[in-house]
Amino acid sequence: MSYSASQPDEGSALISRLQQQFGFSEFRPGQGEVITQLLAGQSSLAIFPTGSGKSLCYQFTALQLPHLTLVVSPLLALIKDQLNFLQQKGIKAASIDSTLTSEQTQQVMREARSGQLKLLMVSVERFKNERFRQFIQSIPLSMLVVDEAHCISEWGHNFRPDYLKLPDYCRELSIPLVLLLTATATRKVKQDMAIRFDIKPQHIVQTGFYRSNLDLTVLPVASENKLRILKQQLQSFDGAGIVYVTLQHTAEEVASQLCSMGFVAQAYHAGFDDDKRQQIQHDFMLGQTQIVVATIAFGMGIDKSNIRFVIHYDLPKSIENYCQEIGRAGRDGQLSHCVTLANLDGINTVENFVYGDTPELASIATVIDSIRQGTQANRWEVQLNQLANQSNIRLLPLKTLLVQLELQGVIKPLYAYYADVQYRFLQPQAHVLSQFSPERQAFLTQIFTHTQMKRVWGSLDFNALYQATGAERNRVLAALEYLASQQLIELETKQITDVYQVETVKLSTPTLAEYLYHYFADKEAKEVARIAQLVRFFELTTCLNYNLARYFDDNAAPKSCGHCSVCRGQVAKLTYSNTPIWPEDQRISADLNELNQLVSSKGLALLSLETQCRFLAGMSLPIFTRLQVRKLAGFGRCENLRYAEIKQKLQNLL
Repeated sequence: MSYSASQPDEGSALISRLQQQFGFSEFRPGQGEVITQLLAGQSSLAIFPTGSGKSLCYQFTALQLPHLTLVVSPLLALIKDQLNFLQQKGIKAASIDSTLTSEQTQQVMREARSGQLKLLMVSVERFKNERFRQFIQSIPLSMLVVDEAHCISEWGHNFRPDYLKLPDYCRELSIPLVLLLTATATRKVKQDMAIRFDIKPQHIVQTGFYRSNLDLTVLPVASENKLRILKQQLQSFDGAGIVYVTLQHTAEEVASQLCSMGFVAQAYHAGFDDDKRQQIQHDFMLGQTQIVVATIAFGMGIDKSNIRFVIHYDLPKSIENYCQEIGRAGRDGQLSHCVTLANLDGINTVENFVYGDTPELASIATVIDSIRQGTQANRWEVQLNQLANQSNIRLLPLKTLLVQLELQGVIKPLYAYYADVQYRFLQPQAHVLSQFSPERQAFLTQIFTHTQMKRVWGSLDFNALYQATGAERNRVLAALEYLASQQLIELETKQITDVYQVETVKLSTPTLAEYLYHYFADKEAKEVARIAQLVRFFELTTCLNYNLARYFDDNAAPKSCGHCSVCRGQVAKLTYSNTPIWPEDQRISADLNELNQLVSSKGLALLSLETQCRFLAGMSLPIFTRLQVRKLAGFGRCENLRYAEIKQKLQNLL
């Protein structure tokens, strides 16, 4: 389908530039509309299915805009994939990320300042970086692009609290144009995203969600038969594919079994180091590996058009995750198979991820108390890892909690800084000073004087420097950044400390902890309901493709697709392979006694009922890591049982 603009001359000019810059003869559905809106200065939201060309919307537009386009993306693999594509097209793009050396980062910054770069890609966490904010505030920006933009919505399936700050960053940096991109957005999520960035309804572009080349099958399979059925399915398919599992150890076990059956398979999960993950991805892209058995860590950076099958060995986490994962199949438009080997055995595992992220009321009260005790002159400084250990809240829910405190007006983020700023001279100190005017020499001399040098590296004492000279921290950091950019020093920064302004009156609200606890309890209930909705989807008695499209607010799909298991008359009913067996009550009591003895031996207070439940369910918590409770025989004793049932059992026992 080709694109024709309302202005024919304008449309043909865009097509001409598209051919010249990217080698494509026409726009895919929706691309031309989004690009025309952006070039007219209208911020837009693009909702296109996975693999249908969302990225081109910002890549093409960025080349027509005068200044730098900043792209926020959630995954490093996704960023690297986009950079490779742009470099092949001769387009100047770069990222600032954890894989770069200090020298490489400085090079990217120099290219951005000089106007050489058209696109700069970063993760949302990069905005917390004091050095990055110093740098980005000095660069004129034409457009902000938010990839996987559903992460900003608390109604979405992959909510990330740091994404809530993006509208504020956009205003602070005076970025005139925004493009939001996602493949999976329900009506509620779509509206939420648009409102946060002030995007008008007429500037939301959604192409059809339904894909006629994807054949969807739900196969009810008992766990003991899964490998046998998986082998049968794989033997019936040609080409390359992905097998998705929930847990890392399952990925390794299944990949090993497939290799022993004669398939060329590799496991892939977030526990592998970057080099190993990149090698697996590289082998898969080149066709040297036929099957990748992966957790959800795999796929977002994969732009392989001829994936012929996607098999869910375990249930996905949500309908949205299912949709994203099957969307990696058949991007070339050819027939591809999406099979789910379904039973209820893994439901407890998926649910437990949710329960593990719900902070206890006492933990929330600990955070509020920490703010109260740590506030001086209405300022509170915090290092997240320390607070996570102190409050026994995992990092992601802790970030969500702080964002909720922001939204309630209790705290307001001012800035983040590095508790530890170190540098070493790459040129003699006298040579460094000789590069500057007498006034700047005097300022740099003060910085050097208030640095405690230990052999090669020195730590800067900002407080002593401020007391002696009144020099503001951001001016000092800017000077050090400049020296680093000129390769006169090497700069290292560690231990991010977030600084907040505190509204002490609101912090003293008696019901604050209860309000926040109810927020998390409500969120937990919604996530558990989302899992139940997933099970209902797999047990539908009407067309799977039609219902999937409807879920994402697309009413154009046929009511009966003819290429799903339901349309073939195979309605699925999901059951447990075996009824989960409870350990004896005495065994559970002994496990908990051993846990509580360990806790009391460390001088800690008795653990709450919820924490003891999480111990039996095998969930990870900061206190468990600190006490190394995985070494206890009772850790995960009830991991095959559902959390709500474990909690009921303990209430009866205790």
